[in-house]
Amino acid sequence: MAETLISPGVLARENDTSFVTAQPITVGAAIIGPTVKGPVEIPTIVSSYSEYVNTFGDVLTSGSDTYSYFTSIAAYNYFVNGGETLLVARVVSSSTDYTSAISTAISGSPQAASQPAFVLETISKGVITNSTSTQDSKGALPSGSVNNIRWQIVNPNTSSGTFNLLVRQGNDTTNSNIVLETWTNLSLDPQASNYVAKVIGDYTYNYNPSTVQIEISGSYPNASKYIRVKSVNLPTPGYFTNSGTAKPQYTSSIPIAASGTFGGAEGDVKGGANFYENINSSNTQGLIAANYTNMVNLLSNQDDYRFNALFTPGLYSADYSSIISSIITNTQNRGDNIYVMDLVPYSTTTATTVINEAANYDTSYAATYWPWCQIKDPGTGKNVWVPASTMIAGVYAYNDKVAATWFAPAGINRGGLSTVIRAAQKLPQSSRDVLYDGKVNPIATFPGTGTVVYGQKTLQVNSSALDRVNVRRLLITLKSYISQVANNLVFEQNTNATRNQFLNQVNPYLETVQQKQGLYAFRVVMDDTNNTADVIDRNQLIGQIYLQPTKTAEFIYLDFNITPTGATFPV
Repeated sequence: MAETLISPGVLARENDTSFVTAQPITVGAAIIGPTVKGPVEIPTIVSSYSEYVNTFGDVLTSGSDTYSYFTSIAAYNYFVNGGETLLVARVVSSSTDYTSAISTAISGSPQAASQPAFVLETISKGVITNSTSTQDSKGALPSGSVNNIRWQIVNPNTSSGTFNLLVRQGNDTTNSNIVLETWTNLSLDPQASNYVAKVIGDYTYNYNPSTVQIEISGSYPNASKYIRVKSVNLPTPGYFTNSGTAKPQYTSSIPIAASGTFGGAEGDVKGGANFYENINSSNTQGLIAANYTNMVNLLSNQDDYRFNALFTPGLYSADYSSIISSIITNTQNRGDNIYVMDLVPYSTTTATTVINEAANYDTSYAATYWPWCQIKDPGTGKNVWVPASTMIAGVYAYNDKVAATWFAPAGINRGGLSTVIRAAQKLPQSSRDVLYDGKVNPIATFPGTGTVVYGQKTLQVNSSALDRVNVRRLLITLKSYISQVANNLVFEQNTNATRNQFLNQVNPYLETVQQKQGLYAFRVVMDDTNNTADVIDRNQLIGQIYLQPTKTAEFIYLDFNITPTGATFPV
């Protein structure tokens, strides 16, 4: 279409200004801690509490009683308050002591007696994964539970060389199956697209502390949430003859219809584990500080693991300062999340002790809350005591759901702790003043309102905008998005077109944040003033972003002025 008029006429032109600004990749919270089951030292993302329970469990038995880990309670509060994704890094007393359960024989007749057609292995580790036991007349396993699984082969077909595999919950029965996964039209032919290892997956993941990396072995990524193919012992390469019929030497490899269990896994909850208010310097839910080291180191990897808030309920500064200092260092180096930490055990009852512990830290990348809280354990139904960080994941999730990360996760509107029965200490105004002045966010109790987070300071000593949680989380959000935009410009031409591409994405996004009360004002500079010829010759592209974060009204003064009759009020 012509863009200019040569002779008299009308030219209708289109100017498309409706480009949609790309939205940032959303990231959720992360928790490092023990769980009932699940992959060991392999950070795993879950998107709902039901998925968390299926993957990591909720209630465990230790001795003659049942308990929930703080990890599970924190996950429950996170999701029930609107959290979307949670990265869970399971830690155990010794990763080398925890192994997967292996399937009993998946038969291929007549070789079944000596060699199963293929072997499955549970992704979850620990003795709780074992389901091996003789089933009763109803097809129930005495050792079956919601925390383990069983397998079943159905519809084997030697003509097509295929079969179906069901992954069933360990506590179901023959007449009442609880099927967790169904895999259909599987084959033992390595050359086929439906090869059992290719469909289900055969990856194994192991943390290597010397490289601080997860090492992967196997050929096919895992599609199942519960199992992987450990080996195929009776493969059927080229199952069909040229005429399309099954080769006789392979038909006996196809597993027959049968069901079976898993067993042989090792690793259990440490005997004499201390739970809830009983955790101490030598036993926190059956663990010690060293058990957290591998996952603390691994989550320092910003490229592989992304999250905006980190929680380690069960660790507290008074007895675990070394590992907590490592977490803070990693958090500062990453620069893309805030660490919510605890300071003292349940036995600490004085605000002075708490603020003395807080005085050991000076960072805007961490925040702390006190006191401990009593809740109804969502797994056991018992009233138990938990450290404050167990509840704060839910507060942050609710704040982000109803407002945004740059709003204060505190106060009656967004800091309510609806699942808390009571706080361990009922803090008067004087105690809250002392705590807040000491960088500790008090958990207050108000008549008719309940328990509320009543502070939002970071652990930064110097007074600046970044001594508030909402400003730190604003910066984390903005840095995350703008860095994503900038990543797309690496190796692009250092020209005005490239700079405008950056500005055309960043400016509209910051305008949106400003409209949503995150910023008073902003300015983005990426032009010839800061990208001079000398800068360009050094293969650099410089952008300068000036921000004026909004502040929260934390101290409200209401002056009531009593005047005599007939006095006029000031305009």
